[in-house]
Amino acid sequence: MEKKKKTNKEPISSVKGMRDIIDEQYYSYQGFFEKAQEVAVYYGFKPIETPTVEQEELFVTSIGVGTDAVDKEMYTLKTKGGDHLALRPEGTAGVMRAYIEHGMQNLPQPVMLYYYGPMFRHDNPQRGRYRDFRQFGLEVIGTEKSIVDALIIKTTAVILEECGAKNLTININSIGDKDCRSSYIKELTNYYRKHISDLGAIDRERLKTNPLRILDSKDPKTIEINENAPDSISYLCHDCKKHFKEVLEYLEKMDINYSINKNLVRGLSYYTRTVFEIIENDTEDGLPPLTIAGGGRYDYLAKMLGSKKDVPAMGVSIGVDRVVESSWCGKLCPRISKKPKMYFIQLGFDAKLKSLNVIEILRKAKIPIAQSLSKDSLGIQLAVAEKMGVKYALIFGQKEALEDSVIVRDMTNRSQETIKLNKLLEYIKEL
Repeated sequence: MEKKKKTNKEPISSVKGMRDIIDEQYYSYQGFFEKAQEVAVYYGFKPIETPTVEQEELFVTSIGVGTDAVDKEMYTLKTKGGDHLALRPEGTAGVMRAYIEHGMQNLPQPVMLYYYGPMFRHDNPQRGRYRDFRQFGLEVIGTEKSIVDALIIKTTAVILEECGAKNLTININSIGDKDCRSSYIKELTNYYRKHISDLGAIDRERLKTNPLRILDSKDPKTIEINENAPDSISYLCHDCKKHFKEVLEYLEKMDINYSINKNLVRGLSYYTRTVFEIIENDTEDGLPPLTIAGGGRYDYLAKMLGSKKDVPAMGVSIGVDRVVESSWCGKLCPRISKKPKMYFIQLGFDAKLKSLNVIEILRKAKIPIAQSLSKDSLGIQLAVAEKMGVKYALIFGQKEALEDSVIVRDMTNRSQETIKLNKLLEYIKEL
């Protein structure tokens, strides 16, 4: 008889650059969202949740060819029906799509929205960057007023400071509008052509498709070339200069420190006028600081997505992973996270049959518990309760199940008392 060959199949693991968020880490993410949501609501923002999967065209149109997000990083798929879809690489395009689709332009303007959720980019995993990552975003749609730019920056800074940030750097720039940017791009292109032999292959390709992106290059040679590149502020038209000056005045009035960064363009094509990034400089082990939030104005995005007219707008996204995993982020405890006040011990089948009724009594009284359904030994369960540091244990055995009672044991002095279930809440309150 032929022996069956052994198969040493490796366990299936998570996809590269994607991870499971478990236990305390999960609560940290939940705690961040609750904190950010709380701040956003006080500033007048309302929630929106858009689909994780959108038409691929939405991002190709809005983010633009020549950007890393579209050219190299999007997760795309073709359905059985022939639709070309994509996992969202960012949140703004989906929010603007929803604004147009649901007729929000007929609401009182501006419409102020916040969102939270996973985004996906096939990028090289590294510190603070995953292939599935979480963003919290703010969008103000329907006004070109400069105060909105300042409001977005202020709200973002408050969220980060409430999470523990103490050493923020806000880099800001203006890249102009359609009336003045063309002359700047022409001048920038001429400058790079003079240095084309020193540009890397990626930046030479960007020179053909999106010259502004060269300012954001990470190539050391290009960084050196960018030091003497023409700056966008020098080419701003009267209206863009006025707008940018007002934004800076608002920031100064709110005591928000900022630095003008002439090379700041952001990585997506839909930005106009104000662009900004926020960096927290406190890091561990001398690691370089990371950008934890960024955004800007996108006054022409609506028309790109099919609106009959332009809809001025301003937004920001916060890299939640970078915040939660940072050394400066405080312990963010969500409201749902309740430290167990009692350990519920169930002994035997009859007790387990009735145990859920006892748990429901405690739940309605908002008393969180810990329990171990798989353990039947009293000694083992008491040892677990002691290790957890809970002050009281509830012991519910066969005798107690028959008598509709429960033993309340003080884990500090090991005293205990039998209490009828209909008197349990009253007794616990006295404790």
